[in-house]
Amino acid sequence: MLYLPQTARAEPGNPGELEAIFKAELAALPADDLPLQQGMAHGSVAKGDALSAMVIGSEIDSSQVRIRAGLFFASVVAGCACTNDPTPMNDESEYCEVEFVIERPGGAARVRLLESDG
Repeated sequence: MLYLPQTARAEPGNPGELEAIFKAELAALPADDLPLQQGMAHGSVAKGDALSAMVIGSEIDSSQVRIRAGLFFASVVAGCACTNDPTPMNDESEYCEVEFVIERPGGAARVRLLESDG
């Protein structure tokens, strides 16, 4: 279970503050807690380092905070890592959209991968 307690306490009237708090809490989460592997389009293994987010939209009411976000991350095409393996280990740029539903006031959160349009 994910917890984003500071995001859950954000006030509805200040979207810039909500975005800053959410991004800070997201950066502190283990990448394995996010659906990066399922959201890949190019690689075979998602890398959680250098994860960044863009808030696309948010809604706050008395019981929850909903945030739709685009996640930017990298993946690699994993080879056998043998000496004569011709597959280079290059990072591939990845992007997926997710929705976070964060319960108020405690901050218990669920995240789900949104379907891509492409």
